[in-house]
Amino acid sequence: MTHLTIEPSILYVGTPVALLSTENEDGTTNLAPMSSAWALGDVVVLGLGTEGQTAINLRERPELVINYPPPALWESVERLAPLTAADPVPAHKQARFRHERDKFGAAGLTPVASELVGPPRVLECPLQFEAVVDAAELDAKGNFLIAQARVLRVHAHADVVVPGTSHVNPAAWSPLIYNFRHYFGLGPERGHSFRTETPTPARSPSR
Repeated sequence: MTHLTIEPSILYVGTPVALLSTENEDGTTNLAPMSSAWALGDVVVLGLGTEGQTAINLRERPELVINYPPPALWESVERLAPLTAADPVPAHKQARFRHERDKFGAAGLTPVASELVGPPRVLECPLQFEAVVDAAELDAKGNFLIAQARVLRVHAHADVVVPGTSHVNPAAWSPLIYNFRHYFGLGPERGHSFRTETPTPARSPSR
């Protein structure tokens, strides 16, 4: 196997897409796609542009919902990608972004009331995490806001839950993956971790 030394412009090696719903200063809802997130226990760490509307909102109003869309919603996600709730549009975004306050309408998605936080959930997303940001600080270079969002409540569509349990069924749930600026779903299962609580039947060795 030969390796090349390269200098890619981005490092999105394949991470789930999330739609973050937050509250704007006028009480409306901002809905923004992102893929720089990872979970540690009941905390989801989010990487956000410092001048984006989501970061601005969370500094003042720390409640949010982290909605995880399935692969079939990639076009709705992409419709959100060039939109910003900021008015006027920041100078560095003016060439490729346009102002839009009604993000749900623009994406063709449906807001549904949350139970513990103010911002609504996205009905079409099978997994929804109501959360609150407990800590936020700039990254080492000062370009991004690193927010630690503590999950207060998880909503999961019945189709992706192991019946009678609180386990998400990994055979039924497939996140939308952002892979070097292209959208993908998951492929067939190859196996599972020894720590899984939802084991699948043993597979025959590949031939």
